[in-house]
Amino acid sequence: MQLGIMQPYVFPYIGYYQLINAVDKFVIYDDVNYINKGWINRNNLLVNGKAFLFTIPLKEASQNKLINQIEVQENESWSKKFLKTIEQAYKKAPHFEKTFSLIRNIINTPVNGIHELALLSLKSIATYLDIETQIVDSSSIYQNANLKAQERILDICLKEKADHYVNPIGGIGIYSNEFFERSGIKLSFLKTFPISYPQFNNEFVPNLSIIDVLLFNSKSEVIELLSQNELITAQNK
Repeated sequence: MQLGIMQPYVFPYIGYYQLINAVDKFVIYDDVNYINKGWINRNNLLVNGKAFLFTIPLKEASQNKLINQIEVQENESWSKKFLKTIEQAYKKAPHFEKTFSLIRNIINTPVNGIHELALLSLKSIATYLDIETQIVDSSSIYQNANLKAQERILDICLKEKADHYVNPIGGIGIYSNEFFERSGIKLSFLKTFPISYPQFNNEFVPNLSIIDVLLFNSKSEVIELLSQNELITAQNK
């Protein structure tokens, strides 16, 4: 069984969904410390041909709190502004109506925590893309907060009886093959291939939110993009 583990991001780039699609079970790693100016509550859209950073406002966000302890601001002004930005920037995109309806339903669903909004966005879009991976709602069920770094990841793998852990390519300098192999678990890293598609008549801007991908590509085209990657193995260290 292949397992993936990641912090919850709201509307992340397509590589995040490629990871979900590449594994059998995906754990939302939400009982670790929140990272200021990370990607948990923000990402980029395409506005006037350039990357535009959107941020979902949070209540008393702090790196001293766990992700699942941080709430989204309750006022409606941010959600209306967010949806208006998408509408104004993408209303002429080829798949606007269907994608905008999907995003609007996610944004207008009442939630408290940023981890809940991230989970809702991940599950809703995964369902739309026919991704069958089981998504585990909370990593707190493993009761291993006393462990650190890759020891904690290994413990989750063992408790899930996984024999293959898949991590994004960014972790290739962090995780050790030998450390996982001692417990009978294969370690691989997902490397995303370069992806491009027409964005109106603009020069392509890469690595934007999945929202951008959905607006410019049909469902079948996005599903095809999910496979544009490979699993690689790093040397033991």
